[in-house]
Amino acid sequence: MPKLQKKVLFCLAGTLSFACALAIAAALGIQLWVRGTVLCKTGALLVNATGDELQKFIGEIQYGLFYGQRVKQCGLGGRPTTFSFFPDLLNVIPASMHVSVVIFTTALIVFALVGTSFFMFNAFGKPYETLHGPVGLYLWCFISCSCGCLVLILFSSEVKMHKLSEKIANYKEGGFLFKTQTEHFENSFWIVLVCTLVHFSNVFLIRLAGFDFPFSKSKELDTSSGAIDLMY
Repeated sequence: MPKLQKKVLFCLAGTLSFACALAIAAALGIQLWVRGTVLCKTGALLVNATGDELQKFIGEIQYGLFYGQRVKQCGLGGRPTTFSFFPDLLNVIPASMHVSVVIFTTALIVFALVGTSFFMFNAFGKPYETLHGPVGLYLWCFISCSCGCLVLILFSSEVKMHKLSEKIANYKEGGFLFKTQTEHFENSFWIVLVCTLVHFSNVFLIRLAGFDFPFSKSKELDTSSGAIDLMY
């Protein structure tokens, strides 16, 4: 493949990686990871609310990785309150899992920036070592994909399996019990998913530039070395 086309492909992959780093950095700091509604079950049972009356006991909740907001509805109007995960909710939520999500999200930003620099170095520089060349590009893309997958899996498990929204809604609520009605992932979660797919697609851009996958290349080297051994 001509050098110009390789430069264009590497520049495209580097630009995509840099855009992913910026997008994930923005997603990390906002509270648009999960949005849902919670039912004040205690209040609804006290007045035996049904139908339209039940809407007076359904509040809202939304949160990110660091802070969020909830609106309690117990029949007397909404009561908006804000909360933060650190350090308020560490005794309520699965803290190790939540901290892991934050760490892997930060790592995803770092490795996306590292991948960007190496893509640009391969486009305009002269790679002279293994990790500076195509093998290194495959490595950074693989690490970025792995971090993105871990973020998605851990956060989904935290929300769905550990019922994170309910634990947040019932935080410091001695007399009322809240039950999650609906919950869905918001923009920040889908940004991480899209960026993970972008890093995966960068692997095929490297292959399109004319560089074989590392494993297939190693197999070719093994067969050639075996033939040389047989000759001698």
